[in-house]
Amino acid sequence: MSVSVLFIGGTGRISTSCVREAVRQGMDVTVLNRGRTGERALPPGVDTVTADVNDPQAVRDALGNATYDAVVNWVNFTPAQVKRDIDLFAGRTGQYLFISSASAYQTPPARLPVTESTPLKNPFWQYSRDKIACEELLVAAYRDADFPATIIRPSHTYDETMLPFDGGWTVVDRMRKGKPVIVHGDGTSLWTITHSRDFAVGFTGLLGKEAAIGEAFHITGDEAPTWNQIFRHVADAAGVDDPELVHVPSDAIAAADANWGAGLLGDKAHSMVFDNAKVKALVPEFGRSTTPYKLGAREVLAWYDAHPEHQVADAETDALMDRLAERYAPRPL
Repeated sequence: MSVSVLFIGGTGRISTSCVREAVRQGMDVTVLNRGRTGERALPPGVDTVTADVNDPQAVRDALGNATYDAVVNWVNFTPAQVKRDIDLFAGRTGQYLFISSASAYQTPPARLPVTESTPLKNPFWQYSRDKIACEELLVAAYRDADFPATIIRPSHTYDETMLPFDGGWTVVDRMRKGKPVIVHGDGTSLWTITHSRDFAVGFTGLLGKEAAIGEAFHITGDEAPTWNQIFRHVADAAGVDDPELVHVPSDAIAAADANWGAGLLGDKAHSMVFDNAKVKALVPEFGRSTTPYKLGAREVLAWYDAHPEHQVADAETDALMDRLAERYAPRPL
């Protein structure tokens, strides 16, 4: 009998790949969202339900008496949203999967590689603290009421539409114009980066799996290039032979732009390398063939070059990078 799974969301950067993989594996897939697919179309064979998950009664009306082996909500970020889902799906799913974040782990980590037993503590980023609070609510619901929760912690996961660094297309635009681009720190910290189709293999292997209930898993690639290498892979894919990388302390970036700085100090500024033994023990096929970022970057740039409407450089970000480069670029002797 195939696994029945309800995806709430299902058309995002990570979730679309998971929907595709679930369909490929022959699962009975339903997607509930507001009917907006954007750039990512759902594959054939998916049942669709239109409702706003923020309206619990509308969800109840749309789903009727349907039950599922697994329910995955891709768009929960606060404890109030998780509490709503506990009330909605208690008794109607055999497994509830919450998408947390690897940024919830101790930041900076006291030791590498990070495992699922690494403490959860991020004093720098509210997004991460909210995810931790959501996890705590689910752990309590599992412990006290047998709510069948599984916690998933993705790290930096991308598809063909996503550039890996803050600034997005503005950085590529600067590279192609021969302008300097900003790299936080000295660019030598290690950063795990995972293609969404690789993540999807590990994730889908946990759906409907009883041994995953009450457990937390991170699902990441095993490749951890430096940030200098990541920028150079993108430059190579963009046809730029020798990009000018200007290294700027993360604290200085945070002082210049609080939003950019929060994601750096709370996440990207610290080396993050993961031990994936736990998910591989339950999903042996995960990790046997993954996408190196050198190849992934080529997919991303090919997508952007085929979609010029998305090649939008932000004037404020561009000007900020000019100012930072002027201050921190090495001066000739």
